[in-house]
Amino acid sequence: MLAQRIKGIERETPITITVNGQPVQAYAGESIAAALMAAGHRAFRRTEAGGAPRGFFCGMGACFDCLVTVDGAPNRRSCMAEVYEGCVVQIAET
Repeated sequence: MLAQRIKGIERETPITITVNGQPVQAYAGESIAAALMAAGHRAFRRTEAGGAPRGFFCGMGACFDCLVTVDGAPNRRSCMAEVYEGCVVQIAET
């Protein structure tokens, strides 16, 4: 199933973030996790033991499954971090 944004929902200003070197459309006010999922990214990192893919799970910062690197700062919870123009996100290659 192809991920698509729901039409008819009023959103804030469209902005561009960079994910793994590629431009991704996002909207001001949404979380990095929401922007990544809307762009089709499901796995944000891999576990150290076994390399299992991990992604958005709890949505409230409790599980730490959605960790990404933001502007060079590792281990940011993407569900708790808001996008902003020019934000650079690095996710694990999946």
